[in-house]
Amino acid sequence: MNKNNTSTQMDSYTTYNLLFFIRKERTNKHGEAPIYLRITINGKRAELALKRFIDPNKWDGKANKARGNKQEIKNLNSYLDTVKNRIHDHHRDMIDRNEYITAPKIKNRYLGISDINKTLIETFKYHNIIIKGQLDITYAQATYTRYKTTLTHIEKFLKLKYKRNDIFLKELSYSFIVDFEQYFKVDKGCNHNTTVKYLKNLRKVINLAIKNEWLDKDPFAKYKATEKPVKRDFLSKEELNVLESKKFKIDRLNVVRDIFTFCCYTGLSFIDVDKLTHNNIRLGIDGREWIFTERTKTKNESNVPLLEKSKELVEKYKQHPLVIDTERIFPPYTNQNLNAYLKEIADLCEINKNLTFHIARHTFATTVTLTQGVSIESISAMLGHKNIRTTQIYSKVVNQKVSDEMRNIK
Repeated sequence: MNKNNTSTQMDSYTTYNLLFFIRKERTNKHGEAPIYLRITINGKRAELALKRFIDPNKWDGKANKARGNKQEIKNLNSYLDTVKNRIHDHHRDMIDRNEYITAPKIKNRYLGISDINKTLIETFKYHNIIIKGQLDITYAQATYTRYKTTLTHIEKFLKLKYKRNDIFLKELSYSFIVDFEQYFKVDKGCNHNTTVKYLKNLRKVINLAIKNEWLDKDPFAKYKATEKPVKRDFLSKEELNVLESKKFKIDRLNVVRDIFTFCCYTGLSFIDVDKLTHNNIRLGIDGREWIFTERTKTKNESNVPLLEKSKELVEKYKQHPLVIDTERIFPPYTNQNLNAYLKEIADLCEINKNLTFHIARHTFATTVTLTQGVSIESISAMLGHKNIRTTQIYSKVVNQKVSDEMRNIK
């Protein structure tokens, strides 16, 4: 057994292994590869970047150390031995203390990170830093805002219920989760589904703590809560026709109506139509114009053929003063303003529904496509859904409408 690859059998259930290696795919501008240490306990790994680099040709992959007799090579190998011995010391100390040993715990001990007294607020802030660092790459701004809001609620809940600013992870229990649910439903007056969404955000952070082995027990283990089905409103063919043909005296209402109508025929959400440009409209495989885009929420492709009514609206706004010097298709509005103006539009059109911008997406999925015979698979692709089960909700909505209307026939 070589010096840099140490394996011992602690008992019939525990194995311990250290391995130094390089990552050739991560070479720096000098052509040097970073050196890593892999700690393996019972087949589970934790890797540690040692912040040392070496010419890949000078690395002995079998001996797991630098090759050569130059002083810089001897210094590097001496450093690796020091790291190995320090890891061994931490491992031996944990054995002496009769602690539960894992690869991440040894890594954290070496880095000086305490995994014993992590707190909920500390962990939540750590999670949010990760989200913020991946904005517009993995996560949307709305996701980051949602977790920031959840953290604010947790801080208020801790002060209200426990008279504290924070709580240790090891103190979390089933009763904490139940009390937090009660806080939303009673103190904040949230409905069931909103409460469940906040608890899901907390659960994701708890799972992060468990994966990092900062928490041994899952306080959510016995907790069960699922969102209740929500009635998804959409415009009927008749309501859509009334909306399209209505002439408003106030120009902003005409613009908002047109943006909303465009989304009824494309299925785009507010955030996706807001960032839509003429560069997103290109010829598709069939020689027709398509919208080629990626959903901000899911990062899934959402490619939709342009129907004639959609094309007319694109042409209508090409010379609009608010977009003429940009690549934008429609004038900019905030989601909040759009929804406020849609309330006015609904009143003027005598549409007895709580008209919000998201209803345009529901209308596309039902009235414009599903009821016209478009397959659920095609609708799912155009909406950019990750899972077709999400799209199948619209089938249930249409079937319920058929059932309600048939019930009136004697």
